[in-house]
Amino acid sequence: MSRTKKILVTGGLGYVGSHTVVALQASGFEVVVVDNLSNTTINVLEGITNITGKAPVFERLELRNKQDVIDFFKRHKDIDGIIHFAASKAVGESVENPLLYYENNLNTLIYLLQESKAHNINNFIFSSSCTVYGEPDTLPITEDAPIKVATSPYGNTKQISEEILGDVCAVSEMKAIALRYFNPIGAHHSAQIGELPVGVPQNLVPFITQTAVGIRKELSVFGNDYDTPDGSCIRDYIHVVDLAEAHVVALQRLLQNKDASKFEVFNIGTGKGSSVLEVVHAFEKVANQKLNYTIVNRRPGDVVAVYADTTKANKELGWKAKNSMEEALKSAWKWQQKLKSTK
Repeated sequence: MSRTKKILVTGGLGYVGSHTVVALQASGFEVVVVDNLSNTTINVLEGITNITGKAPVFERLELRNKQDVIDFFKRHKDIDGIIHFAASKAVGESVENPLLYYENNLNTLIYLLQESKAHNINNFIFSSSCTVYGEPDTLPITEDAPIKVATSPYGNTKQISEEILGDVCAVSEMKAIALRYFNPIGAHHSAQIGELPVGVPQNLVPFITQTAVGIRKELSVFGNDYDTPDGSCIRDYIHVVDLAEAHVVALQRLLQNKDASKFEVFNIGTGKGSSVLEVVHAFEKVANQKLNYTIVNRRPGDVVAVYADTTKANKELGWKAKNSMEEALKSAWKWQQKLKSTK
């Protein structure tokens, strides 16, 4: 009988990471989580355990410290694959503090790959982003769309990380898949885990739910004069549970040697664009309450419209987003209410 495959998930107590840990455990994998808790709390571990009935192995680890990474792999010798989420991800902060982003997002990847090579761990899933496309020439965006000059250090770290992975795969046994995902929203239907923004939310949906629950006074909608049906920006919002499932499917592709090339990229989205105002109105319907929002000036650097062509992921991975916008917003609202009740 073959042993259970063991997967290292970096940033595994973060938003997408925690949902992916749940999906991995549900698929029968053994999971080791490392996280430095810079953008999450240890309570997420309890949420994962409550959902799955099993606590993943957890180590608090600073991946920027090379020696700590080396020591970690000495302790954990039988890892079959790595899913790498750990990274700083706020666009605005990356503009203000580029060195932090280059150090955190690139050095950690390099140290992980060095140790992967040393320990013969050849299956690597990378958490990439649709930011690599910048302002797209055509919609929907396919994986063949040109990679534009990044508009932020954050976006640049994703581009450089993909280049590093491609270069490493070309000259080693490493196989890697970069998942370029669009805008994750929602929470686990159990409301045991969800998005936990530290400070003022950078993303639309937690700002909506925090406004609805009274934490924020009002939601600012940045611009209503874009060339879109209602004037507000369009994005591809994907339920985080669907996104988590995509990581498991991509990992299984590598473990079963079904990859078409040593380094592959896939768009992970719904394939449908929704405007900011559409999301606001969908939430009002789901929560059965009016949201206090106001239209303000455009935000510098915002792309008008971005949504995925998911044909490649649908065909080659056999993966497709299942949950609707309403289901995602309902779960996000349930999670927000739970957070309020436990305060």
